Amino acid sequence: MIVGGGMTGALVSLMFAAAGVPVVLLESGSVGCGSTLASSALLLQEPDRGLAHLTSRYGRAASRRIWELGRDGVRDLIRTLRRYRINCDLVERDAIYYATNAPAVQRLRREFRLRSAEGFECDWLTPDALRTVTGIAARGAIRTRGNAQFDPYKACQGLIRAAASAGAQIYERSAVTRIRHGHDRVYVQTRSGRIESSHVIIATGYATPQFRPLAGRFRMYRTYVLATPPLNEDERREVGLGNVMIWDTERPYHYARWTSAHRLLLGGADRLLRRGETRSRVFAAATRELRADFEHLLPALSDIDIESAWEGLFAMTPDSLPYVGPHRKYPRHLFALGYGGNGMTFGSLAARLLFEHWRGDTSPDHQLFRFGRVG
Repeated sequence: MIVGGGMTGALVSLMFAAAGVPVVLLESGSVGCGSTLASSALLLQEPDRGLAHLTSRYGRAASRRIWELGRDGVRDLIRTLRRYRINCDLVERDAIYYATNAPAVQRLRREFRLRSAEGFECDWLTPDALRTVTGIAARGAIRTRGNAQFDPYKACQGLIRAAASAGAQIYERSAVTRIRHGHDRVYVQTRSGRIESSHVIIATGYATPQFRPLAGRFRMYRTYVLATPPLNEDERREVGLGNVMIWDTERPYHYARWTSAHRLLLGGADRLLRRGETRSRVFAAATRELRADFEHLLPALSDIDIESAWEGLFAMTPDSLPYVGPHRKYPRHLFALGYGGNGMTFGSLAARLLFEHWRGDTSPDHQLFRFGRVG
């Protein structure tokens, strides 16, 4: 039983169904229409936190393995989308991680040296080289290859169709109201009936009300995205951003990429979700801030309209890494929660790790994302 019909639920259902495991997926709304639909779908190998930060927290070997798994997650998802011939505007892109001030560029240089020493291929871009590729006047950047971008809704729908073809049963508008566990079963209740299963996988991205005790492990954020109309060749040349994905060292960070229709997506301005706030007022302030930040970086944007704007919801853990696997308080449950800003990469990785958990395989990789690794 899989609860959640976003990218992670789709990948998990396909992984299990393709292996011949009977699968039922329940989605409270429509498949791919939650956080997946809101995503700007930068498929990055890099976690939200750099290699230097994770090394200081978990040591050299563990942090290197986390990064290797991120790289593998990207490669696995690209292979899966191609294997099942899913039409989702998939294209591989270099990612450029840039710094705009002197302290940040010093930290970024240390990050570059550490990545290179650990065998992760990357290049250093000088200010001149950075401006040539991106149009941005900044202090320096790290360029990595092997990343990708795609249309997240098309990808999710395609993966769900592939899972259904492999035997998975998919039920939309089927909100889970209660989950109970027995000795060798879990009982998942919806408004329309009850389903029995050997295990249940919670792939909702964050702790839903049924798992209120877990909510304290996450901080919930809203992120914002602006989209321009399709730009012609002259307008794109004037903006200056090449066919790369960009993000910066700020916290919260800003990111941008081109779509296949030549729209420019501008994202960031993340806000901690707070009770009692006026959502429309926060949305207006965040999108104004986001536009102003990018107009400062890419001045030609001041003459270009914004066609649409939206927000997404995501959960962040204390170390920016997800929780993937079992929890001692919930027998016969497996979880995939708390991806931060890198849900597509970690969703792909979670599918493999959860399948290994279900089979009873043990691996040191599972310990890297377990509940209890952080206070």
